[in-house]
Amino acid sequence: MEQTVYIRLRHRLQVRPRASIFLKDIAQMIANETIYERLNNLKIYEVNEGDQNIVVIDIMKVIHDITNQIPNIEIQTIGPSQVIVEVIPKKRKVSLPLFFLVWLLLFFGAALTIMNFHEDVSMQEVQLRIYTILTGEVDTKPLIFQVPYSIGLGLGMILFFNHLFKKRLNEEPSPLEVEMFNYQMDLDNYISMNENKESMRKLDDH
Repeated sequence: MEQTVYIRLRHRLQVRPRASIFLKDIAQMIANETIYERLNNLKIYEVNEGDQNIVVIDIMKVIHDITNQIPNIEIQTIGPSQVIVEVIPKKRKVSLPLFFLVWLLLFFGAALTIMNFHEDVSMQEVQLRIYTILTGEVDTKPLIFQVPYSIGLGLGMILFFNHLFKKRLNEEPSPLEVEMFNYQMDLDNYISMNENKESMRKLDDH
C-alpha cells in the first residue's frame, strides 16, 4: 500500500561547520508512525570544507533522498521549495578594548548626528523663540525648556527602538527589526534565485 508523507521545508537553518543535516532539521513532516522516525533520521547533507557560508538544499534533493530510502511513497510538499542553510563558525570572544572602542564610536557618532540635525533645523533658535512666546522673557539658555526636551528625546528613542539595553518593552517589533527582516528576506530570495540559475546552467552544460 502506498503511503503518503507531507513535508514542509523550513525557511532557514543555522549549523556549525562539518555538521550532518538530517530531514528533521530542515523540514516538518506528517507521516505514518512506521516511517516517521525513519524519515526523521534520514541524512540529507553533510557540510564539508568546500562549502561556503551558505548552502541551499532544494526540495527535489529531499524528494530524491526519500524515494531512494522508501521507494513506494507519495510525497506532498507544502510551503517553500528550498531551505537556506547558514554555516556559522564558532563564536570568537570579543575583546573588551575592541567592544569599548566600538561602543564609543557608536555613542559619539549618534550624538554628532543628533547635534548636526538640530543645527540644520535651527532647533536652538526655535526653542528660544517658543520660550519667549510662552514666558514673555528672553533667555539664551532656557534650561527649564531644554532639559525636559533632552530627556524626552532619549525616552522617545527608547520607545521607538523598543529596547532598553537587552530588555524589550513589548512584543511588537521595532522599525529597525522590521527593516532587518525585510533585508534578510530580500537576501534569501536573491540566494534562492541565484541558486536556481546555477542549477539551470549546470543542466544546460550537461
